Amino acid sequence: MAGEVIEVGDAEFQREVLESQQPVLMDFTAAWCPPCRFLTPIMEALATEHHGRLKVTTLDVDAHQETARMYGIRSLPTLLLFKEGKVVKQITGAVQKAKLDEALRPWL
Repeated sequence: MAGEVIEVGDAEFQREVLESQQPVLMDFTAAWCPPCRFLTPIMEALATEHHGRLKVTTLDVDAHQETARMYGIRSLPTLLLFKEGKVVKQITGAVQKAKLDEALRPWL
C-alpha cells in the first residue's frame, strides 16, 4: 500500500532495511512509550509524502531486541536513517515533522 509504514522484525531487518535500494527511516519504538505514539502520525505522513523515495519502517524493541541491541538503542524513540545499508543519521526523542523533513532532505 502506498505510503505505508512497514513493521519490521529481526528476521526481516536485513532484507527490508540493509538491502533496500531506497533510503530507510527506521523508528525504534515500544507500545508503552508515549513519545513514540506522538511520532506515529508523523511517520505515516513521511511515508506518504516520500513514497517511492524513502522507505519508512518501525521496529518494536520489546519484541525484536536483537536488532535494537545491535544498534545500541537505549532511548525511545530513536530514528535511524539508513542509506546503502549504513546509518547516516540518528535522531533521538520525539521531534516535530519539520525537523525530520529538514534532517531527511540531504538524503532523499
